[in-house]
Amino acid sequence: MSIFTPTNQIRLTNVAVVRARRAGKRFEIACYRNKVMGWRSGAEKDLDEVLQTHTVFVNVSKGQVAKKEDLVKAFGTDDQTEICKMILSKGELQVSDKERHTQLEQMFRDIATIVADKCVNPETKRPYTVILIERAMKDIHYSVKPNKSTKQQALEVIRQLKETMQIERAHMRLRFILPAKEGKKLKEKLKPLIKVTESEDFQEQLEIVCLIDPGCFREIDELIRCETKGKGSLEVLSLKDVEEGDEKLE
Repeated sequence: MSIFTPTNQIRLTNVAVVRARRAGKRFEIACYRNKVMGWRSGAEKDLDEVLQTHTVFVNVSKGQVAKKEDLVKAFGTDDQTEICKMILSKGELQVSDKERHTQLEQMFRDIATIVADKCVNPETKRPYTVILIERAMKDIHYSVKPNKSTKQQALEVIRQLKETMQIERAHMRLRFILPAKEGKKLKEKLKPLIKVTESEDFQEQLEIVCLIDPGCFREIDELIRCETKGKGSLEVLSLKDVEEGDEKLE
């Protein structure tokens, strides 16, 4: 005896549902577990690794597919892949309390790992351990935001931790080689962006070795390129200026 399944029903298993409300109606997409946050953080780029099917539902658990006219009214298109992307980025992930707790714990650890990797104690130049950063995050009662990427949140954590402990982004060590003609004028423009000048040699051209905040790298790169019309050069000597050994909190 065969069981008849209506053509507008699709059955899926082991599914994570992302839900969005548009134009007074509910729309859902079926995703693989643990893949939604990877897509939102940018770690996962392949949509087929995230979506179980490029289909928009009104109810995933019942397998009810959304009508074409409802999609056009709510999203302005009936392109199911594009709509899936919209729901994936803005929708609400439906998870159990236990899953949500595990997910937030993992994100908390990931944020602490990024902070520990990017930062040092400015006095000793030594990095902090992940465990120490986790403890500091708990002390400031940092609350993980599931819809924001871990990188964005790590930068926010660094800003908040600066108020309670000695911490800053580890400096990058750069070498600039600038043509003599533009060198002096350009050096004055670069000065506010340099944290520490380690060496300076001005003969046929100006050569500077210095430490900068990583957040200024793009601005410095553009400044040298534009002002020297491509004649100047910028070399990254080290991504992080750190001392050996981990920092300990007394």
